[in-house]
Amino acid sequence: MDHPIPACPNDPPAREASIRQTLDSLYRSDSRRIFATLVRLLGDFDVAEEALHDAFRAALEQWPREGLPANPRAWLVSAGRFKAIDGLRRRARYELVEDFDTEADPNSGDGFQEAESVEDDRLRLVFTCCHPALSAEAQVALTLREVCGLTTEEIARAFLAAPPTLAQRIVRAKAKIRDARIPYEVPAPAELPARLESVLRVIYLVFNEGYSASAGESVTRADLADEAIRLGRLLIELLPEPEAIGLLGLMLLQASRRAARTTPAGDIILLEDQDRSLWNPAQIAEGIALVQRAFASRRAGPYSVQAAIAAVHAQAERAADTDWARIVALYDLLARISPSPVVELNRAVAVAMRDGPEAGLRIVDAIFARGELADYHLAHAARADLCRRLGRSEDARAAYLKALELVRQEPERRFLERRLAQLGS
Repeated sequence: MDHPIPACPNDPPAREASIRQTLDSLYRSDSRRIFATLVRLLGDFDVAEEALHDAFRAALEQWPREGLPANPRAWLVSAGRFKAIDGLRRRARYELVEDFDTEADPNSGDGFQEAESVEDDRLRLVFTCCHPALSAEAQVALTLREVCGLTTEEIARAFLAAPPTLAQRIVRAKAKIRDARIPYEVPAPAELPARLESVLRVIYLVFNEGYSASAGESVTRADLADEAIRLGRLLIELLPEPEAIGLLGLMLLQASRRAARTTPAGDIILLEDQDRSLWNPAQIAEGIALVQRAFASRRAGPYSVQAAIAAVHAQAERAADTDWARIVALYDLLARISPSPVVELNRAVAVAMRDGPEAGLRIVDAIFARGELADYHLAHAARADLCRRLGRSEDARAAYLKALELVRQEPERRFLERRLAQLGS
């Protein structure tokens, strides 16, 4: 849907200021949509990016003189394509594609219909950036750069990477897409489930890094979590599959607790100690509705089940009201459809809350006995807490020390150090 365009004032300076304001608004709201269409038309990420900026520059020059076009977004698509093809021809390194009209005038109205498929183009772009031929790190970086429009510096800062390293990762990913001739398309129905899983995983990786940063000074990076939620909304708008719906519900329910998760000084507040009046009721209501919608499809998968677990927590007015039996049952379901040591660890914590710390500790010790999660600081922290609750102080101390060896996030480090100090006293 096009954004309403205000009428231009008659005074030339005022008209130019109005046009600039309109273009700023269009850039914020529509630039990645226009970019996605230009990638389809031009077949190259970098050429499309240059074309996008050329189109906005052309609009800034022409619209004050000629007035606002009837369809500004389509005008920008046509102008970007025209300028890119013209530039590539001048540089004598462009092979014409049959359906390109290189003589098209962006002001003539020709090609305006190209922007009508913009939503399909955004979906194509998401699947291309998350193609399984790319590494997981490259998928995340490319999605944030090309779909979300974050700068290289912003992505590097979010993931605590050096900007040149991150830039090279993106360059290599684009080269891989070009050299391997990865198609810019939505997968065929037979391929969709496997490919959708890759897209959902990338979105959730982005969210998790924002919700609980893997390293650094802060527990959360709100901008990154919000970007993942925006991606999730885009995905279910374009492809309302049950697991995409479940993932958005999961992210909203987890994000609803953001304001209660840390003290003003940035220290961690455990779920059981959080002020639940600070939880976001709108996000909780929307998240629960999405969980219900995903389960109503009878095709709910791992993200939907995790969202259902988060919904049980969200519906408890007090920590003491939590339905731990329901949570254990949901973890049983999750362990059947998506078994992993981390799922088993989380189930162990829920079992401990339902049946007592000794029952949970037996499960955790069985995980370690298999040689799993030895390098996962949260597993050692969970064991330490269960031992503490059982009065096994020496075992708890050893587990806390091991967790401290592995932790990379400063607020988590401070929390573990406080627990260790309390144990000593």
